[in-house]
Amino acid sequence: MEQILTKNLLRVVDLRGGIPNSVEVNRIVPRASFTIEAAVDQVSDLIKSVAENGEQAIVEAAKKFDGFDPRPIRVSEEELSIALGNLSEPLRVALIESISRVQKVSEENLPKTVSTTFVGGGKVHQRWVPVDSVGLYVPGGKAVYPSSVVMNVVPAQVAGVSRLAITTPGQKDFGGRPHPTVLAAAALLGIKEVYCVGGPAAIAALAHGVPSLGLKPVTLITGPGNIFVTAAKRAVRGLVGIDSEAGTTEILIIADESANPQLVAADLLSQAEHDEAAASVLVTDSPALADAVQEALLSRVSRTQHSERAKTALGGIQSAVVLVSSISDAVQFANAYATEHLEIQTQKPNEVLETISNAGAVFLGEFSPVSLGDYVAGSNHVLPTNQQSKFGAGLSVHTFLRAQQVVEYDQNSLAQVLPLVDSLANEEGLPAHFEAINARFEN
Repeated sequence: MEQILTKNLLRVVDLRGGIPNSVEVNRIVPRASFTIEAAVDQVSDLIKSVAENGEQAIVEAAKKFDGFDPRPIRVSEEELSIALGNLSEPLRVALIESISRVQKVSEENLPKTVSTTFVGGGKVHQRWVPVDSVGLYVPGGKAVYPSSVVMNVVPAQVAGVSRLAITTPGQKDFGGRPHPTVLAAAALLGIKEVYCVGGPAAIAALAHGVPSLGLKPVTLITGPGNIFVTAAKRAVRGLVGIDSEAGTTEILIIADESANPQLVAADLLSQAEHDEAAASVLVTDSPALADAVQEALLSRVSRTQHSERAKTALGGIQSAVVLVSSISDAVQFANAYATEHLEIQTQKPNEVLETISNAGAVFLGEFSPVSLGDYVAGSNHVLPTNQQSKFGAGLSVHTFLRAQQVVEYDQNSLAQVLPLVDSLANEEGLPAHFEAINARFEN
């Protein structure tokens, strides 16, 4: 592997000699240098403090990290109503359409109850049961995310979750209150339990509860956030469920010579503006395209609002142009890297898709950019990062449901399996297992 030094924004990694194994791929193009493990160590004391001291710990954390007092932490229904009333009409229309599309996808993906009947009449039913309560984290800080309210709330509502609680950080620009557009989105969806708390403190509050606020512990926490939020979710996993480690954003684009370099550059930049630690990676078998994308990036980044933030992200170790010998090698790299967002901009994107296994969400062709998925595609933008897509899925209606099996046998069907249980129970040295069944026939 040769790393080519350039004056461009993205460093160039030459893998035309072959794609290494997964471990090596993620060493060559690592995520941002600060790791989840290190972040867990940093947030553990705060999580413990919130668990033990509740509201007091939340207030102290907000004063220390955000520079303001977040009280009243429980957002009143009046504040939610005012925010909704002040929502501009274009934003209202956009949010309603986004809600409608995510709702439609969620409804059409609801799993069905399945019943299996065996010869003799024994039955096993598999039904889907929603979790009892969910804490939905909506990030703030460098941007405002009403879209994350939609992505969290809608599939949970479609799944039938009875209690939804939103936590979102206060904003200095709004006197320490949550961003009004976030509150408006929550009100639009009928959410009344909203708390002005962000970061690891919010995750701790949802997991442990805060009696003085009337915040009861939830059973599942979902939603994206920065590395410290992600670390907090990992730290409380087991006490509560979590969706996935949806941390700092990342995009990988597989592109060949047919791709439009301006569009590739625009999409890499769209994710780089999120955070200085965002990962933007282009994998291509076309050096000419790589050069054209670098040129387009230099031109575009100087004109975008968050230019300095994007430059930092694009110039970081986590971002790169990776040169490969073929698109099949590009797929091998992408599967090893396991990105959050994967775009395929090739002559035959559907053929490439057939060989993709690891990605949070896939965007096919030049008219399906990641930013479409962030808002109104109907897909969900809360996705696994940092190789989590190798074993985890993005947020969906399935996140909020549990498969539950129901066993239904009558006397006749139970009698048919009696000798089978006898053999298995005795082999395992658990005779009372058989005796419990046989007791039904003793009289």
